[in-house]
Amino acid sequence: MRGITAVGRYLPRYQISSETVADSWGQYNGSGIKTKRVPTADEDVLTMAVAAAESAIDHSSIDVETVSSVHFATTSPPLEEEELVPRFVHMLGFSETISTRTFTQSTRSGASALSTALQTDGVALVVAADAPRGDPADIDHPFGAGAAAFLITDSAQVEHLETATVVDELPGIRYREQGTESVEELEITSYERSEIKRCVTEAVSQFDNDPGNVAAAAVHQPNARFPSQITSGISIDETALSRGIIANQFGDVGAAGVPLALTESFSAIDGDERTLAIFFGSGGGVTAMLFRGAIDNEWEQKSHTEEISYSRYLRNRGYIGIVDVSGGGAHVSLPSWRRTLDQRYRLVAGRCPECSGLAFPPEGTCPECHCSVEFEQVELPREGTVRAVTVIGQGGAPPEFTEQQRRNGEYGVAIVEVGFAEGDSITLPAQLTDTDPATVAVGDNAQALIRRIYSQEGVPRYGVKFSPVEP
Repeated sequence: MRGITAVGRYLPRYQISSETVADSWGQYNGSGIKTKRVPTADEDVLTMAVAAAESAIDHSSIDVETVSSVHFATTSPPLEEEELVPRFVHMLGFSETISTRTFTQSTRSGASALSTALQTDGVALVVAADAPRGDPADIDHPFGAGAAAFLITDSAQVEHLETATVVDELPGIRYREQGTESVEELEITSYERSEIKRCVTEAVSQFDNDPGNVAAAAVHQPNARFPSQITSGISIDETALSRGIIANQFGDVGAAGVPLALTESFSAIDGDERTLAIFFGSGGGVTAMLFRGAIDNEWEQKSHTEEISYSRYLRNRGYIGIVDVSGGGAHVSLPSWRRTLDQRYRLVAGRCPECSGLAFPPEGTCPECHCSVEFEQVELPREGTVRAVTVIGQGGAPPEFTEQQRRNGEYGVAIVEVGFAEGDSITLPAQLTDTDPATVAVGDNAQALIRRIYSQEGVPRYGVKFSPVEP
């Protein structure tokens, strides 16, 4: 019974309302969308994907070592020419020999990632993450951000029943050059709806099972009203459709839209009920998938949100505040950065074989017994305690953080103690994120998150930052 064993998702904490956008532009082009999520300056597709994957793994009984393949979907990778999955694999500590697949350039790429994972052997991890963007005056209005992750096994809570596909050339539908507007020629809207509806109806008609008795439906949704428009050719209960609507809260999340809607749907139904997923590809057709089963993911529903202004939105998304910076206050060469990735991503420390002392980073002599040893590698816990904290104001940071300050304002830096017990710990400096740094105090608990640190010569660098959490 191959299918989905566990789900995870990540949504940025910042959000902006449609009223705020409309007040700034005098209009809002996002039908039925009330709020949308906004990634901050140190978040992108990769960091959101890591957070969603960690959530799925943490809420399952599956060990990282048992994952044999990764299937990644997005339409907005951080770089045009670099593969992002190798970074993802390293951040999560997967084997270098793991099988990987990347799907991009289409809003249907989430379906491709799920389909290939369901057809492979072993434990597969599927991640769909997206943060589409475009002209702030028009096309950008509905765009949100988020990520969903699925663990696929042969003994699943949610069974995959069948998949059907219709492939057709649909020129102009959802077409979008990087950073430009969608096609807006005469009659494009009615053409889009009618053609997608036709493809949806044809795809679902191929099912052996009756799709009319599904309890939930996760449907392609560039806006909150689109699902009902393109499924009118098949008999789906209105309640089932409403259980998979996420665009009204999160915005148009591109390739992550239907996967996020699936995480919502699986939590809203009972164990024997069915869920229909309908993915539309940018100008290329429809994939429909049918599942049976439920997954309780109530822990995912309680994410904290913070409303932001439109000017803050523009800075967070990088529409304003981007600068070219020459040099850096603490230049680290790419080879040196590469050698320390295990420490930067997973807090890998060294255990001394002589005295059991901890060394971070795991190099040189033991800080406890001062012996020159070959350390045993251990991953430190990802939660620690703030031992000192300060706020870096404008002009007080190295040049490489100028863009971050222009986009996000002042930021906090803390000395954080992490370890296994009293006397068996280390301290390290790290930036704070997802918080007002002025509210962080010595003694607060903080959790490690992988975030974007800065870019050098166009290459983004990632590493651990900390965010305050309840003990």
